[in-house]
Amino acid sequence: MAVTNPFGAQLKLKCSSGEFTIFRLQKLADAGLGSMDRLPFSIRVLLEACLRKLDNFIVNEQDVVDLAQWNAKSPKQVELPFMPGRVVLQDFTGVPAVVDLAALRSAMVRMGGDPKKINPLVPCDLVIDHSVQVDSFGSSLSLAQNVELEFQRNRERYQFLRWGQKAFDNFRVVPPATGIVHQVNLEYLAKVVLTRDGVAFPDSLVGTDSHTTMINGLGVVGWGVGGIEAEAVMLGQPIDMLTPEVVGFKLSGQLPEGTTATDLVLTVTQMLRKHGVVSKFVEFFGPGLSSMSLPDRATIANMAPEYGATMGFFPVDAETLRFLERTGRTRDEVDLVDRYYKEQGLFRTDASPQPEFTSMLELDLSSVVPSMAGPKRPQDRVLLKDMKTSWRKDLAGTFGRQTASPTVEIKSDGGTATISDGAVVIAAITSCTNTSNPSVMIGAGLLARNAAKLGLTRKPWVKTSLAPGSRVVTDYLLRSGLDKSLDALGFNTVGYGCTTCIGNSGPLPDAVSQAVKDGNLVVSAVLSGNRNFEGRINPQVKANYLASPPLVVAYAIAGTTDIDLATEPLGKDRDGRDVFLRDLWPSQKEIADTIASSMDADTFVNEYAKATVGPPEWQAIPSSEGDLYQWDLSSTYVQEPPFFQDMPREPRPIQPIVKARVLVSVADSVTTDHISPAGSIKADSPAGLFLQASGVKPLDFNSYGARRGNDRVMTRGTFANIRLKNLLAPGTEGGVTKLLPSGEPMSIYDASLKYKQSNTPLVVLAGTEYGTGSSRDWAAKGTFLLGIRAVIAVSYERIHRSNLIGMGVLALEFQNGESRESLGLDGTEVFDIAVTDDVKPLQDIAVTASKPDGKVIHFTTKCRIDTPVEVDYYRHGGILHYVLRQLAKG
Repeated sequence: MAVTNPFGAQLKLKCSSGEFTIFRLQKLADAGLGSMDRLPFSIRVLLEACLRKLDNFIVNEQDVVDLAQWNAKSPKQVELPFMPGRVVLQDFTGVPAVVDLAALRSAMVRMGGDPKKINPLVPCDLVIDHSVQVDSFGSSLSLAQNVELEFQRNRERYQFLRWGQKAFDNFRVVPPATGIVHQVNLEYLAKVVLTRDGVAFPDSLVGTDSHTTMINGLGVVGWGVGGIEAEAVMLGQPIDMLTPEVVGFKLSGQLPEGTTATDLVLTVTQMLRKHGVVSKFVEFFGPGLSSMSLPDRATIANMAPEYGATMGFFPVDAETLRFLERTGRTRDEVDLVDRYYKEQGLFRTDASPQPEFTSMLELDLSSVVPSMAGPKRPQDRVLLKDMKTSWRKDLAGTFGRQTASPTVEIKSDGGTATISDGAVVIAAITSCTNTSNPSVMIGAGLLARNAAKLGLTRKPWVKTSLAPGSRVVTDYLLRSGLDKSLDALGFNTVGYGCTTCIGNSGPLPDAVSQAVKDGNLVVSAVLSGNRNFEGRINPQVKANYLASPPLVVAYAIAGTTDIDLATEPLGKDRDGRDVFLRDLWPSQKEIADTIASSMDADTFVNEYAKATVGPPEWQAIPSSEGDLYQWDLSSTYVQEPPFFQDMPREPRPIQPIVKARVLVSVADSVTTDHISPAGSIKADSPAGLFLQASGVKPLDFNSYGARRGNDRVMTRGTFANIRLKNLLAPGTEGGVTKLLPSGEPMSIYDASLKYKQSNTPLVVLAGTEYGTGSSRDWAAKGTFLLGIRAVIAVSYERIHRSNLIGMGVLALEFQNGESRESLGLDGTEVFDIAVTDDVKPLQDIAVTASKPDGKVIHFTTKCRIDTPVEVDYYRHGGILHYVLRQLAKG
């Protein structure tokens, strides 16, 4: 904390819980730096952080001046140091983060330093939500059975986390079977105003999950970063970013009857993807906010990664205060938020002046219609009324079915049925995006109640599941009696975690799985998630559609996506009469009345009072103690990574990359799921063979996500997604490449070993939106460990670009409208990249590609090392290498 401030900004704020120092933004206006009202609310929050952290070391006076004079139409492209107030993690990204911290402690000892210097300096909460899988479903026993399997599979990981909880200060673990990190953050962890050392300031955070942005709906600044960047924040490093553009999104009107927040967010996602908001802030404003519930705002903010923005921000207003009260925050907490935000000019009202924005969009909420998105990308919105037509077009075009769809008979529930292309084999109410929103959850329950009354049920081939984002959902479904209706249609609770949305859908029933194989069927999943990338949801499911929870229930009843729910019946009632979706859909008033009668603040207080206790299985797990983790060389879950082993005290000079070969060449929109899958491990893959050689049976493989504490597994799993199409090996799917110059086909991992033997550096060629999707740092870590030294892409998604630099991998962009295709690059070339030790942010870097026939192609790329501090990170071989050396020096 800065003790003095040149702007005289330190003032006292009195509230019911006491007196706090605040850093008054208006003092900057008084100093002649411009009106604060013209700044977007999100920029004001960043400005307060700079003003408060001003120490002329990490944050200097010019940083404050630059941000206070933010120019909407052309923000000054200067480096902005931002120090978030806290960090949140989930276990898939959190375990490798804690592994890195443990490895840094080991490295610190080898360098002669104090291992306790490696310790979080800001509060960190890790919520275990990514490990539960849907093995059992459709039964009252499903929850208990899945929890039992979760603890069996992940005992070693959980022992490690319990060690971390004891070894590190400022580090808290929310155990399994509690909820999803973003919903727990929204309902419990977030305070909106933080206090520390007598100073009050806006809550802010980064998280090791791209959907950390959900908290923007509560007026809290925060976004997803890679694990390595989050670890640096834990250790006292700022987030260094270029001053952002802010896109204003004006909302007016109200959602019409028959639509949901899911329909709204899919509409917003499509609009913003088209507008182009990658690496920009989006801030929502307008009269429509006053009629929008906070859970609806959180739904929109949650999907900021899908529309490409760093944040989707909603300012604090009266609805924020009401939500804090409804979710059991104390009177003192709410009073502090109320007084602080009003005193600071950060509180939105209908009379607030409209801030200046870089660009603007507008949406009348009354124009929103029922929608879905798919079959492969969340921005590909499909109107519900067009779903059947769209499905048939994709079946022929996207999935290549040029002949009549086959039908396959299955035996199920004591009878037989036939399925064909489009059969919905997974219907999952899942994900923080929607399970955090009572309106769509109650809506799904009421639709299920109406269907059950008429004798409708799910089709026998549909794997149904309900995975609430917190136990509060279970409580209000139980109090409303709607849990019984959902159970009747097979939507029994299967766990409290991400489940199907992250690929933990579990295997299809044997009969359904065999039918899909026998007919080579293109089957569908309908889920209330935020991602539907190919290969993510289930390895046997090619078409994946995002939908609201009520529509998930409807498609479970219909059993196929080859249906027009606007005009065709879902099924027949007990008397043989057609039943249409409109016959089952609940009214907005019925939904609102049910919410009012089944939810109260005490529900949240009671459930979260035991949030850090965990089930008996968690409490029974033993763990080691001590400052240093005792690495077990026989472990297949947790290993010391090689990043900091044999690391010199000083970094070596940056050298040009010469005689590099292409390991992977990919088209547009390749996701971090393609690069580092989270789901199941194939037995015959390099990772699967390694695990079997280590004594692990395929039944016990668990998932790639659960194995992220072991670099031996994860390196072998890099680019191992079963749907990856490497253009260097045309006609193949999965982690296959060609070894050059011989052209011998082999796995990407095996080829990387052969290149390593000959000291050949490697590159990746890519199209647009490279690295879209999850924040997973293993997409960059695995890239580095394969020996890849540079990626040349048309464009990057924000987090993955940052992660590549954070792992010492050079990110380059084609320029002047050029691409691999326009330059005639086919991946067989030898590349020389003229990066030198005096590299500057965003400079031009020359690349030479020499073809086998002797032809040489010269082109210029833009270096996507964006800031001066990233130059330091790259020079040191990565952000954590830089931090370790700084801490070792004291």
